[in-house]
Amino acid sequence: MTSRDDVCVLLPTYNEAATIADVVEGYRAEGLENVLVIDGGSGDDTRERAAEAGARVVEQSGDGKGQAIREAVREHVDADYVLMADADATYDAADADVMLEPLLAGEAEHVIGDRFADMREGAMTRLNRIGNRLINGAFRLIHGEDYGDILSGYRAFTRESFQHLTLSAEGFGIETEMAVECVKHDVPVAVVPITYRPRPSGSDTNLNPVRDGGIIFLELFRKAKTNNPLFYFGSVGAASTTAGLSVAAYVLYDWLAYGIGHQILAIVAAAGVLLGFQLLMFGFLADMMLSLHREQIRRLDGQRDGGG
Repeated sequence: MTSRDDVCVLLPTYNEAATIADVVEGYRAEGLENVLVIDGGSGDDTRERAAEAGARVVEQSGDGKGQAIREAVREHVDADYVLMADADATYDAADADVMLEPLLAGEAEHVIGDRFADMREGAMTRLNRIGNRLINGAFRLIHGEDYGDILSGYRAFTRESFQHLTLSAEGFGIETEMAVECVKHDVPVAVVPITYRPRPSGSDTNLNPVRDGGIIFLELFRKAKTNNPLFYFGSVGAASTTAGLSVAAYVLYDWLAYGIGHQILAIVAAAGVLLGFQLLMFGFLADMMLSLHREQIRRLDGQRDGGG
């Protein structure tokens, strides 16, 4: 692959001394000379090894992968295109071509590398596979798009499209948030097959499957408030209605079978059902307003394009 000065390889790091030099050298061998390492205050010699391998190194001002990516793209990247990868050698620098092709061809503004297309043995535990499948299924259900592997850390995107995303996640939820924001802002997304390898021996993961999985699920649900309000309010409303009807059934059974009245529980049941129906109605109204807003945005975009 020939050198492309308009592409910046972005590598967020935290204690990746065991792999960072090989990763940087791998991308430079592919003709990608502009490699930016943004480090989260590693306690080992990650920064020194990255610089020795030929990367430009900056230390992030805050904490977490999400904050590092936002800071890097907005303050330290001048290239038109960004190729983002983890620094743990699980991604293959040789896949850079397939990642960048949809961007350079004008077919997409955001590219996601699908790890499940060629996942090598031992690259992901059974628990992580199950969690990934559940999260991707929840994403399809809530946000109505199938991006294949929304937790993939191998991304390519235009710097301009990144500026349109409203991102606030601090840690590993950043990939999920980027996928949700692409749906919200109608960013053209391409999914391409990549190779995913096990971490080399001596390289420890910074990911906690249970903790970070829970954060990602919460992020998906939280983002539904503005991207799919019918699901967001409807799911809570359905839960409240179901709980209220369950309590009402218990109250009715005790009254009919034993003549025992539960006045307070009856009030709780009625309140639960009423709240549930109100949330469902609010969800429908919010969804209608969102649909009208999106239609108005598309119409305005069409007028601007026509005027241009």
